[in-house]
Amino acid sequence: MEIRDARPGDAKALCAVINPHIAAGGSTAHRRPFDAAWMLEHYVAPPQIVCCTVAEEAGRVLGFQSLVLADDPDDPLPEGWAVIASFVAEGQGGRGIGRAMFEHTGAAARAAGVTAIDATIRADNAAGLRYYAGLGFTDWDRLVGVPLGDGRPVDRIRKKFVF
Repeated sequence: MEIRDARPGDAKALCAVINPHIAAGGSTAHRRPFDAAWMLEHYVAPPQIVCCTVAEEAGRVLGFQSLVLADDPDDPLPEGWAVIASFVAEGQGGRGIGRAMFEHTGAAARAAGVTAIDATIRADNAAGLRYYAGLGFTDWDRLVGVPLGDGRPVDRIRKKFVF
């Protein structure tokens, strides 16, 4: 398995990782599928990008992880914080893909001067909560009844990793 920085040409393959999760529901707050242009804008190359990491094996993208500097005025985080999102292709969980990506992402975060990483996870996403806890993220907040795109309220657990 190769862990590397994402490239613009990866956008379609990254869509193939996240879109089945969106269709299944329950593990992401995203409600509409990604296309390549939105993938580039949202995860691969937004203005606040620290890094977007890809796990690839035999030419197939197995997962990706994006880390962006916190800059949401509606959800202000302390100076030096970044926000992470991680996705592993269906059927590929439990292989250490997420942990390997986080080693790469963590190194990029430290190099960029990030002091802490926020992972905000749906409270009903048990696998995601276990994943971040296993990396050493700790709970720091809970957002109650955050509406999804369809209006349904779902709590979100906020975890942090401090360098």
